[in-house]
Amino acid sequence: MNRIDSLIKEKKNILNIYITAGYPEKDDTVFIVKSLEKAGVDMIEIGMPYSDPLADGPVIQHSSNRALANGIHLDTIFYQIQEIRKNIEALPIIVMGYFNQLMQYGVERFLEKAAASGVDGLIIPDLPVDIYNEKYRRKTEELELDMIFLITPQTSDDRIHQIDEATRGFLYVVSSSSTTGNTASLKKKQESYFERIAQMQLRNPFLVGFGISDKTSFDLACRYASGAIIGSAFIKAIENTSNLDKTIHQFIKKIKS
Repeated sequence: MNRIDSLIKEKKNILNIYITAGYPEKDDTVFIVKSLEKAGVDMIEIGMPYSDPLADGPVIQHSSNRALANGIHLDTIFYQIQEIRKNIEALPIIVMGYFNQLMQYGVERFLEKAAASGVDGLIIPDLPVDIYNEKYRRKTEELELDMIFLITPQTSDDRIHQIDEATRGFLYVVSSSSTTGNTASLKKKQESYFERIAQMQLRNPFLVGFGISDKTSFDLACRYASGAIIGSAFIKAIENTSNLDKTIHQFIKKIKS
């Protein structure tokens, strides 16, 4: 049982914050994670900047482009996670990126490096479940990495069960069909969708992402799910701050108060 599984068994209303590695500045990643952990965040999702982030909206795309301009790359991210693990043992860390990044790095090499660095789980939105099961599942599970797959309002029940079977850790329930950063309030239709997922008796718990931006949307998601993921709203908050630590603590306090 890795850190993700332990956390989900022990805690409700899990707050997972997405950050872009190397943003706002290349060496900010370690400081930001330490500050988030002190502020009471339960889980961290570290985005691996990529030039063609299909699931990301303009805010995270901007942060990704800036991080790439800062000179961030995968080996630097793994090094930063190793530095985080020198001081933070219990906090689950997930890395999120795209399959082409893994292919370019070498998939098995990537998985081994992630596990050795202290990563607990992976979110690779464009990795098909069938390909994962056939080629990479055994290695991923041998390394005790949780592979977290996404489902959307358009995912059929049969496909949800297939995805649930392959998933370890939690299911990432996308609140809408849009990209990240859509700050529109969660609608009744989305609540019905969350309720449907909650009643499907899936083997995995789920967290809600996309469109979670404040206490109201976080609390609503937690009515149905084990927690929620906030990304774009946090990235916006730290973009031009002159005091990262203060901004981080204020942002988290507003969500959890």
